[in-house]
Amino acid sequence: MALPEDFKASCFQSASKRTHEPFTVADRFGNSGMGFGSNSHAQAPEKVTLLVDGTRFVVNPQIFTAHPDTMLGRMFGPGREYNFTRPNEKGEYEIAEGISATVFRTVLDYYKTGIINCPDGISIPDLRDTCDYLCINFDFNTIRCQDLSALLHELSNDGAHKQFDHYLEELILPIMVGCAKKGERECHIVVLTDEDSVDWDEDHPPPMGEEYSQILYSSKLYRFFKYIENRDVAKTVLKERGLKNIRIGIEGYPTCKEKIKRRPGGRSEVIYNYVQRPFIQMSWEKEEGKSRHVDFQCVRSKSLTNLVAAGEDVLEDQEILMHHPPQVDELDRLNAPLSQMASNDFQD
Repeated sequence: MALPEDFKASCFQSASKRTHEPFTVADRFGNSGMGFGSNSHAQAPEKVTLLVDGTRFVVNPQIFTAHPDTMLGRMFGPGREYNFTRPNEKGEYEIAEGISATVFRTVLDYYKTGIINCPDGISIPDLRDTCDYLCINFDFNTIRCQDLSALLHELSNDGAHKQFDHYLEELILPIMVGCAKKGERECHIVVLTDEDSVDWDEDHPPPMGEEYSQILYSSKLYRFFKYIENRDVAKTVLKERGLKNIRIGIEGYPTCKEKIKRRPGGRSEVIYNYVQRPFIQMSWEKEEGKSRHVDFQCVRSKSLTNLVAAGEDVLEDQEILMHHPPQVDELDRLNAPLSQMASNDFQD
């Protein structure tokens, strides 16, 4: 005797290939108490067809409404008529574009047990993307898998993102604001430990421009940047906040003077002690793609004795600007080819 319609689930890979999956809707996706022992005249529960990656899943939408914070819970909740997702001409809901049917089938277990058991062959990043798409919490209470390293890596990324958000607001942003108030549009911050000390010789400072670097003392942030993965997460956070030209790495930073060498001719050379410390470099410059040198327009200067002469000079200066192009900047002259230099000199 054929099974009741409530206990069937179909799985169609394409129009030409058809396979049937023997699991039941009641056992796998919930059935609101429907079963062999129930009244045969009871009304069959509503069912919807989800089309994911060419595969059809026939399920009872009540399993989704039990989790209203998820995407499917909102789709098939009380306000379904207001949802943007509409069924196609066959009455099927095409969802989860870009997600494989295998991963989606695994995630559906969450709506029955609250736990996703990740089988072998499904990568944790793919499972993570699917959970993010369906608004399912991805944490140790939700995911069970054999590859603990991959699971902990994803959890560490979440933790690093939240932790660096805190560091950015509490430690880094005040330094960036200080640079911005000085008119600067970029910032280079070196992260030292709480135990580090900087003692430079005022007469012989380090010769590499370290005086333009900002120093941040934080052993916690120093330990955070020890991991390459955390530096990648931090770079992602800074990009999300609209910053540009982001560089995060490890560099040598001079802390104190070790000795002074005397060179021939009386010139002295200071040897500094360098420690390897993390650094952050970022920019908020808007016109970074344009020329960095200043183009000067030369205008005749006169000593004005009265207002009438001043008005005449203003008209004369405007006429000069209209009929004569701006003079070539010296930097352009030096960097131009010889033929162009000769042509410009001839024009001048």
